[in-house]
Amino acid sequence: METIFDIEEELKKLPAKPGVYIMHDASDEIIYVGKAISLKNRVRQYFQKSRTQRRGPKIEQMVERIVRFEYIITDSELEALVLECNLIKEHRPKYNTMLVDDKTYPFIKVTVSEDYPRVLFSRTMKKDKSRYFGPYTSAGAVKEVIDLLRKLYAIRSCNRVLPRDVGKDRPCLNYHIKQCQAPCQGYVTKEQYQEQIQKALRFLSGDYGGVIKELQEKMKYASEALEFERAIEYRELLQSVKQIAQKQKITSFDGEDKDVAAIAVDGEDAVVQVFFIRGGRLVGREHFFVHAMLEEPPGEVLSNFMKQYYGGTPFLPKEIMVGEAMEDVQLLEEWLSEKKGQRVYIRLPKKGIKEKLVELAGKNAHLVLSQDKEKLRREEGRTIGALKEIQQLLGMTNLSRIEAFDISNISGFQAVGSMVVYEKGKPKRSDYRRFRIRSVEGPNDYASMEEVLTRRFTHGMEERRQLQKKQKDEEMGSFTKFPDLIMMDGGKGQVHIAQAVLERLKLDIPVCGMVKDDNHRTRGLYYEDQEIRIDKFSEGFKLITRIQDEAHRFAITFHRNLRGKEQVHSILDDIAGIGPRRRKELMRAFSSIEEIRGATTEQLLRVPAMNEKAAQAVYDFFHRKDYEEK
Repeated sequence: METIFDIEEELKKLPAKPGVYIMHDASDEIIYVGKAISLKNRVRQYFQKSRTQRRGPKIEQMVERIVRFEYIITDSELEALVLECNLIKEHRPKYNTMLVDDKTYPFIKVTVSEDYPRVLFSRTMKKDKSRYFGPYTSAGAVKEVIDLLRKLYAIRSCNRVLPRDVGKDRPCLNYHIKQCQAPCQGYVTKEQYQEQIQKALRFLSGDYGGVIKELQEKMKYASEALEFERAIEYRELLQSVKQIAQKQKITSFDGEDKDVAAIAVDGEDAVVQVFFIRGGRLVGREHFFVHAMLEEPPGEVLSNFMKQYYGGTPFLPKEIMVGEAMEDVQLLEEWLSEKKGQRVYIRLPKKGIKEKLVELAGKNAHLVLSQDKEKLRREEGRTIGALKEIQQLLGMTNLSRIEAFDISNISGFQAVGSMVVYEKGKPKRSDYRRFRIRSVEGPNDYASMEEVLTRRFTHGMEERRQLQKKQKDEEMGSFTKFPDLIMMDGGKGQVHIAQAVLERLKLDIPVCGMVKDDNHRTRGLYYEDQEIRIDKFSEGFKLITRIQDEAHRFAITFHRNLRGKEQVHSILDDIAGIGPRRRKELMRAFSSIEEIRGATTEQLLRVPAMNEKAAQAVYDFFHRKDYEEK
């Protein structure tokens, strides 16, 4: 059983702040992502009975499937909008029908690679030598700001190739109205022009104070001089600057992979919030409950967390932005760089968009800590704590990822295998896999398991080889990641099958069996040729039971789905002398396979198109000793 999510209780904790809410169903799939000016008001509306009549059938269906929700607070509705877009693109929730494309959000492009750079409007962000700022949600405001930058810093807007085309044509109108310095005529040096470009870059990076102050003064002077049209122009430009000043922390302009880690500490309790930025987009987050020593500096707590977290994760970003100063930053960088195979940077942002993003992660960490301290402590006990119990029981270290396997079949019919994955004590459903048995005839669980394990790890080894050939910094897939421990749904026999497969593939992965008693209840683990009994009231035992039940449930569900589609045809087709006509007549006379199985030869003979030989064949098939459900 998973932790019960009390929706009514969680609704009371919602903050009256802008942000994004994420709805999950019973299988923990994300089914809807939305944004809100006030999370407290918006999310509550979904669960108010008075609104049932006003909701459409699709929304009502979605609400019925919601089992839990989570949320990420932002500093503005604008940021919530962009984050909502990122999360929808990453997770593609079932009930989000209006998927927004990148072209909806404009960027500001500065062609810094040119001798005389330009500031341009762009609908796409390419991997060229230009610098991009955004995306922004108001195309009109972006165009006005570009126009403002050209007016303030006399930046050219033409397409002339400079300095090649210097002096080839007369200066344009912008020069005569003092909105360009005419570099096309050589009236400004490259160095002087670059100074103006640097001012524009500082403005786009968030340094708005000076420009806002300058515009306010110009608006005041124009008003005092009774130049009202000029004053209105400055006022409108000022409004555009203020609108663009809502910094787009949610999407980075450099398109890199980054993690953002911030910590909130309260005595011995601490929460670390990690934002995951992939390809320049904030695509997810996770929070971790951490035990801290009294009066231990936050930077030291964060440093210890990073050693444990990044020591166990297979993917490392190029940059990790942190919210606290740490003494051993250089040592951590060296360790992570060696682990990744290329340079990893740990930075403490002091200004600009990056600082605001770290600050946002910190706000979310403080919110989680203040609202869910006891809940997190219990959750850690049943996940990380349970994993540590198993680790200690088996004499292992660094246990994080567990893969469990099970086989399901009826007399070998439609045999299937399941692979479920638990990481840090929690199910990772995105890595679950199903296998239809191809090479085994009849009910042979050992041979079926051998096929499943061989296919799983052969596939994983091939993925790893392909990844090495590409020599790219890519996050590994579910097959590429190998487990720290394999759990088999069975005892000695299943464990030895797994060990034989691993030995043949030259893989060194510990294997244990989840042993059940005569009443089909978990009783212990079979490990290194001996059975280990476990305290039935311990969190470790409960986790093992959950893993075993989940592996069995996943296999059975897959098998039932296949049976529902193919059982009638496949089982009867396996009987000699039963063709399409007789199969059809049998299903007309009997409502289910179970009724056919329970029929006598005399009852079978009453079915049209059946003769004695066919009736006896059907009876014999269903009364074999090995015909029983697993």
